[in-house]
Formats: sequence, structure tokens, C-alpha cells
Amino acid sequence: MNEPSKRPKHVERHEAIDVSDFVYAATGARVRRLTTPDGTHWFPAVDVCKQLGYTTPRKALLDHVPEEHRDNLETVTGSHCLSIPAGRSWRRDLQLIDLQGLILLVNACTKPACAPFKQWVAEVIETVQREGSYSLDEAEVQSPEPGAPIAYAMPEQVAEAIVRLEAHNLQLDEELADGQRESIALHKETLALQREMLAAQQGTLAVQQATLAVQQAMVRAMERIADRFDTLVLDRRSPKSPLTALPTTETVLADWRQRLSVTEDVWTVAVVIAPVLVEKGELREPLESIASRTGLSVHRVNECLRLLRKHACIRSRGGTEDGAPVYVLHQV
Repeated sequence: MNEPSKRPKHVERHEAIDVSDFVYAATGARVRRLTTPDGTHWFPAVDVCKQLGYTTPRKALLDHVPEEHRDNLETVTGSHCLSIPAGRSWRRDLQLIDLQGLILLVNACTKPACAPFKQWVAEVIETVQREGSYSLDEAEVQSPEPGAPIAYAMPEQVAEAIVRLEAHNLQLDEELADGQRESIALHKETLALQREMLAAQQGTLAVQQATLAVQQAMVRAMERIADRFDTLVLDRRSPKSPLTALPTTETVLADWRQRLSVTEDVWTVAVVIAPVLVEKGELREPLESIASRTGLSVHRVNECLRLLRKHACIRSRGGTEDGAPVYVLHQV
């Protein structure tokens, strides 16, 4: 009886140098990567060319990468029954290069940052030519698990490149943080300045409002002075004596008696309002108040005042805010 055939066990693939570290040391960036089931790594050509400074990826591929080391995304994924990675940047016609194509682009690059990696590649080739092979030194610490793959020490040039790039990235992060702190400080200073400007504007507005109030008070004072001046009697009989004595209630009533030939009601109203006009310079009393003091009706009081205006004893100066009429002496 034939023994059943034994299926070969799947041997786990182990890379001597992590591909991400390898690519980072070669290009100075963490570029996107697509790894197929057979362990082949593919990289978007546009990502690699951008990091290496190639302005025209298509020309860079034609000049430095043979066809067997480049392909498009749809062909690579389709040959391994893989789906297109999600995201707009993973287009079906996206050009990919394998690891050898990436190394070819790095070797053709003139950026100083690629020099350590290129020097290591040259050292590998020289060692192979001289000794027939190149092997990495084993790491000082190995996994204690049985059957674990051997860990290799990273080449000095590759390790130095990674350290240098990481330090550069840390420096960029610190500069970015410093810039952000300066921006925040500037923003705070701008806010403080805006608050000061707002306070100054509010102070200016307060000064303007106070100035307006003073001006309004001055206008009211000037109006009162003008009203008082109207009560002065000008003596036109003598040019040398421009002003006469201030009128009294007696002189006013005597003057009115000479000019008036009216009924008793009119004279009753005249006797009531004359003292007020002399003492206060104006009459601001409502008609109802005058009516209660004279015993006349409001209508009759209004008629009496009209007759006094007609005979030039008093004259109107408008009304109060409450609607009461305002009268002053009629000056000759």
C-alpha cells in the first residue's frame, strides 16, 4: 500500500531587513506599498518619484526602470485575484514599480540624502564581486523560541540613514510646533490689541456723548439767557441810556390799563398772569390752572389771553412738552 503523499509545509517568508525600514532609508519617506501573496512589494511610482525629486514620473520610469520592474495596479492585483485598494489615489491605471525598480530610481537620483544608501548598494556589489556573496551580520539578540527566524543587524549605512531621517523629521515636528506656538501667541496678541482698540473706541464714544451733553446744556442756557434778555425794556427816548429799569407788576399793569379797554374778565386774567410774567419772565401755566384761579372757564381764559395778545400785552413762545401754552411780555 502506497503511503499518502505529504503536502509541503508552508514556509513563512522572513525578510532580513524590514521592507518599510529599507524603503524609508532609500527614499527618506514612508511611501505606500502593495504586497502580493508571493511576497513581492510594489510601490506607486508617483510616490517614489515625488520623494526623490523627479519632476516627470513617466520619463523617470522610461529612463531608469525596465518594463519587467513596472506595471499598472489593475494588472498586478488581477494576476493575484486581489481587489483594488480603497481610496481615490488607487486608480486602476496607477503605475507601480517593484523593489528593484525603486532601487534603480534611487541609484539614478542626485539628491545628497540618497548618498548613504547608494554607498551601501555599491559596497554590496563590491563584496559580491570579491567574495561571491554578501551576508548581513546576525543581531546580538536572537529570539529564544525554537525554529524562530534569524534576526540580522541592519547595515550601518541603512541604520544611519534611518536615524538621520528620523532626527530630521523630529526637527521638522519641533519647528512646526514652534510655529504653531508662535501663531497662537500672535493670535492672542491680536485679540488683546483688538480689545484695547474696542476699549479706546468706547472711551472716545463716551467723550463724544459727554461733549454732546455739554453742548446741549450750553444751548439750553443760551436760550434761557435770550429769554431773560427779551424781558429787558429798551429805553429809546435817550441814546445815552440804552436800558431802563426792569418792569414790575405795577408798571406792567399800569401800561396794560392805558392800552386796554376790555371787560372785567380780561382784566381778571391780566392781574393773575402779570406777576408770573414779571417774576419768572414767562408764563407756562396750563389754562385749567388759570381758570381755577380766576373762576372763569377754560374757554373764557383762552379768549382773554387772545385779546391780551391782540393788544400787544403778551406774545406766544410756543408750548411746553405737556401742551401748555408759553407766553412772555411783549417788549416794545
